[in-house]
Amino acid sequence: MKTYVYNFGNGAADGDGTMKDVLGGKGAGLAEMSRAGIPVPPGFTISTEVCNIYFQNGNRVPKEINDQCLAALSALEGRTGKGLGNPENPLLLSVRSGAKFSMPGMMNTILNLGLNDATVEGLAKKTGNPRFAYDSYRRFIQMFGEVALGIDMTKFDHIFDSRKHKAKVKSDTDLSAEDLQAIIADYKKLVEKETKKSFPQDAQQQLAMSRDAVFRSWWNPKAAYYRKMEKIPDDIGTAATVQTMVFGNLGNTSATGVGFTRDPATGEKTFYGEFLVNAQGEDVVAGIRTPEPLSDLEQLMPDTYKQLRQITENLERHYRDMQDFEFTIEDGKLYMLQTRNGKRTGPAAVRVAVEMVAEGLIEAKEAILRVQPQQLDQLLHPVFDTPSLKKLTHIATGIAASPGAAVGRVSFTAEDAVEMAKNGPVILVRKETTPDDIHGMDVAKGILTAVGGKSSHAAVVARGMGRPCIVGAGSLAINERAGQFTVSAKGKTITVKEGDWISIDGASANVYLGKAVTNEPDPNSSYFGQLMHWADEFRGRFDVRANADIPRDAKAARKFGAHGIGLCRTEHMFFAEDRIPHMQAMILARDEKTRKKALQKLLPMQRKDFAGLFEAMDGYPVVIRTLDPPLHEFLPKREDLMVDLARLPHLSGKQKKEVSEKYGIPAGELKKRLPDLLHRVEELHEFNPMLGHRGCRLGITYPEITEMQARAIFEAAVQVAKKKIKVIPEVMIPLVGSAKELENQKEIVIRVANEVLSEAGMKDLHYLVGTMIEIPRAAVTADEIAQQADFFSFGTNDLTQTTMGLSRDDYTKFSPEYENLKIFKADPFASIDQGGVGKLISYAIQLGRSARPGLEIGICGEHGGDPASVEFCYRVGMNYVSCSPYRVPIARLAGAQAAIAGGDKTESMRTA
Repeated sequence: MKTYVYNFGNGAADGDGTMKDVLGGKGAGLAEMSRAGIPVPPGFTISTEVCNIYFQNGNRVPKEINDQCLAALSALEGRTGKGLGNPENPLLLSVRSGAKFSMPGMMNTILNLGLNDATVEGLAKKTGNPRFAYDSYRRFIQMFGEVALGIDMTKFDHIFDSRKHKAKVKSDTDLSAEDLQAIIADYKKLVEKETKKSFPQDAQQQLAMSRDAVFRSWWNPKAAYYRKMEKIPDDIGTAATVQTMVFGNLGNTSATGVGFTRDPATGEKTFYGEFLVNAQGEDVVAGIRTPEPLSDLEQLMPDTYKQLRQITENLERHYRDMQDFEFTIEDGKLYMLQTRNGKRTGPAAVRVAVEMVAEGLIEAKEAILRVQPQQLDQLLHPVFDTPSLKKLTHIATGIAASPGAAVGRVSFTAEDAVEMAKNGPVILVRKETTPDDIHGMDVAKGILTAVGGKSSHAAVVARGMGRPCIVGAGSLAINERAGQFTVSAKGKTITVKEGDWISIDGASANVYLGKAVTNEPDPNSSYFGQLMHWADEFRGRFDVRANADIPRDAKAARKFGAHGIGLCRTEHMFFAEDRIPHMQAMILARDEKTRKKALQKLLPMQRKDFAGLFEAMDGYPVVIRTLDPPLHEFLPKREDLMVDLARLPHLSGKQKKEVSEKYGIPAGELKKRLPDLLHRVEELHEFNPMLGHRGCRLGITYPEITEMQARAIFEAAVQVAKKKIKVIPEVMIPLVGSAKELENQKEIVIRVANEVLSEAGMKDLHYLVGTMIEIPRAAVTADEIAQQADFFSFGTNDLTQTTMGLSRDDYTKFSPEYENLKIFKADPFASIDQGGVGKLISYAIQLGRSARPGLEIGICGEHGGDPASVEFCYRVGMNYVSCSPYRVPIARLAGAQAAIAGGDKTESMRTA
């Protein structure tokens, strides 16, 4: 019979640390620690496969698997000498979720299982601590009631808080045994009211219901959302680990805590974590009480602290990675409840990887693979401009949980945050966050909580998301119902309402009232620089360029390590205030002479722009795309013109002046020229402009446009080359669908280049003329087009639209349904549709290089900064990817990871 249940503990285990697919991360870690002789409470793990079987079997565990669970339970009773449901010597259990990939707080846990009206008395008698027994029972009813019975947790909280108020106590630990008995009685009444059944007293029934509830939590909304956000597959399921309870709430010689072998926010090699005396683990991670730093444990329990340090240091060396661990101290004895590779911020990931190479734990290649490319985003977050903070009011300081600066309007609920984020940045402010807040945390620019520590839910999730986060800001008095919080600052009480602006610094943990100015960070830290140096070495000949239209962007691209510009969109230059009139004059011209006159005014402006790009790139290629969008985009909107024309006879002098300034037409000429302008706009109007008169079609119809742009490019190249700066222009013709179109435009470019370069005495200046492959016909005739092209650059935004028959602007209207139904694996405009568009790209590359071996091929759509798309581009043999400047480091790292994974299998394609 196939094994579905795996035992661990007492120095042995059926599984090991390599079995995350089967046991989940938690189960695999417990098995590995057991094998290493580390003190682990014994138990058993029900495999991830059972989770899928449970759903396939109508939300039931088949009998043969249930029998394996009962056999494992019987063996556990034998190993511990205790019995589940035995009043004389009760065995108490925890049931925890644990998937292959860490999903902190997204699924369910139940503690103290096995307690009922009889066993709670047995536990009280056995421990001689009635308060502890009743506290454990009330916790179990509360957790079981929410997780297994579906009762709203706030109803339990209301009963608990009411009793605290009646007993006139502030702390949970101040409640007496009698108070807790009263709470238990009220909890049981609530269960009966909500479920029409008594609280289950059969311990085996409790276990079966808890196991099934853990499996069901795999598909709760927050877990599903988190998997989508983190790109975790839905079909891997979660394991359920059943483990003997050990108690951190037995008194002042007991404690519970969580920690990391290094600081998960910064990566510093320091023993990092928090603990609570006389508490259970949920108290720490849920932020119910603000915990103490782990360093304080050394004074309270020095021997236990020393043992904990030794065990966790050994675990880090064993796993060769930073560990996230949980522990409980029961009456002075240490137990390890979990170890796993710890989630960390981007800066921490980079530092840990680089330092572990220096420590000899891992090789540089492994360091590259340790950092997720998306994590580098967090090294590129803005930081506050220090002088601007002097103008703001500092209102609070909490605990630094996740670095970065964030500015936004205050929102007090996740739902409100989602709505408010549609109209600008939001800071989510909560007493404490719960997993139910995941959608609000996702859209928030930053997170601020009043309670909790560095291991609270808010801290852990924010670090994983790369969101700036401050927790434990205890001076905040949050009133969610009133939509405000109050805080005492500078001798007065300040009220901050929903929608007010605040600024938070996740590194210093300071909170400011108002909008701070932010500065872009310098990513070239020693750790980041070292990692990027290794990445560039492993990438080999696979390069990264940037999409940049102006010199400022080009300089930023170079700072982030771009080796050239893969796309300069020349049309963006024409929208500047001093240029749009000349552009409109060119469009409105009725003859070539008038059109050329307007273009002559644009020529020096374009030349200056291109010169700035060439200088910024200093020897790296600059791909300049000739004019691409339809001409009507440079003209006023047809509807606006019609309205203003109809209003014109009734306008006052002041209103006419406003219209005059709007269109750049003298007020006295509006009556004559507005109708002409409207007539020209209507002439240029297209039913489907994306597939209309644009791209190379404009250059063919109006060759003087291509001539002007080519002249500006090569005159700029000459100007910069005379400064002894190496210049490599690459002229790219857009929207080509046939070789004849490219041949037409290429002839113009070469003719103008020869004229300019001959006149300057620079005939040897090297340049290329190529094309964008962005419509299917170009892809399937790539062999013909390659005979005219020196290079291909795939414009994957338009290629996706034209291949899939999908509008990028309209897709968002139905994308949630498509993604929820898994019709698309991912948003095809965010990550290349490898099964469709990807096949077309691969085919075009094969055709192109069959006609022109050594053809330079790249990609310039936004996909160039998506790690999965970068891996695809490497695999199909492209020479480079091009992306926005701030995603260049991500593409560099993703390219290195692709090269490591692919070896040199595709290198011959790039060097043919």
